[in-house]
Amino acid sequence: MKYIDEFRDGDLAQKIAANIASEADPQRNYHLMEFCGGHTHAISRYGIVDLLPDNVYMIHGPGCPVCVLPVGRVENAIQLARIPGLILCSYGDMLRIPTANGMSLLKAKAQGADVRMMYSSADAVKIAQENPQHQVVFFAIGFETTTPPTAVAIKQAQALGLNNFTVFCNHVLTPSAISHILQSPEVRQLGLVPLDGFIGPAHVSTVIGSQPYEYFAEEFQKPVVIAGFEPLDVMQAILMLIRQINEGRAEVENEFTRAVLPTGNIKAQLLVAEVFELRRTFEWRGLGLVPYSALKIKSDYADFDAEQRFQIPDISIADNKACECGAILRGVKQPQDCKIFGTVCTPENPIGSCMVSSEGACAAYYSYGRFREKRHATMKEN
Repeated sequence: MKYIDEFRDGDLAQKIAANIASEADPQRNYHLMEFCGGHTHAISRYGIVDLLPDNVYMIHGPGCPVCVLPVGRVENAIQLARIPGLILCSYGDMLRIPTANGMSLLKAKAQGADVRMMYSSADAVKIAQENPQHQVVFFAIGFETTTPPTAVAIKQAQALGLNNFTVFCNHVLTPSAISHILQSPEVRQLGLVPLDGFIGPAHVSTVIGSQPYEYFAEEFQKPVVIAGFEPLDVMQAILMLIRQINEGRAEVENEFTRAVLPTGNIKAQLLVAEVFELRRTFEWRGLGLVPYSALKIKSDYADFDAEQRFQIPDISIADNKACECGAILRGVKQPQDCKIFGTVCTPENPIGSCMVSSEGACAAYYSYGRFREKRHATMKEN
């Protein structure tokens, strides 16, 4: 298939791996963070780490929208779902995120709540049309990629005159999260997370473009290479980052030129700007309160804001103490560092959100890397 097969070519992968090995300076280490969960899965699924020199380290970032949503917002959604006569619409991964007491939207559904899985925001609008006697709330999450469809749904509901449709908005912003990571004590002061460069997200960048990354590339002197999700995309991005680091450059480069423009999708950006505005602060799982890192619905569209209609309170709930999801999202720990990974916490019985989501680092390691990690550990011991 065009744009798929050629980016999974094994011979080309070996050539790029050889170039990485020859250009990586053996006298130094390279610590590269892939922000997006899609890249984490590509790295694990295709065994990219096994093709890299020992001094090139991949660090997982917080680019999994399901993973970074704090427990309190999930609890808010469960409370909404329990309102008699209310239909809560949600993307599939969110149904299985557990709260501190083990409750989830899926369990709430089993107890009688009307929770429905959606593939798009348009499905939620359709349900509101078909059920005028019920309040319908769309549980909106995601980075800049899923924000424009939510804006479309709100405008569509307004055009249709739906007074039973609202959105519980939890959309977050990529550049703010990256800047927050770079300013964290673990990076700037304590040195617990050495970072030399970033693999920039693919789908997010198709919307916002490459320009928003230029600020922190210059401010923090960290190179960024935007990459697609195929294995050769990721490997080429790693090579481009190594070249920048070796040359002392900190620029934004675009490997994903077949889809990403410097200015991004202007029409989508204007639509988002019409419907949403910045929140002063928003809680992220693992990162805490991050200023200007999320969106809320503008007052012009307040009739479609579930937080206004249902007076949803701010709830801050600590993660399960045994779960290391927060540290993994900050890049401080790897999934195999968590004591319950693969034992108590599995995709069938997730304790933390990183094991639930299809973009979560723990789910990626469990599906593709847990046996390899054990084998490597055994080899090192021997």
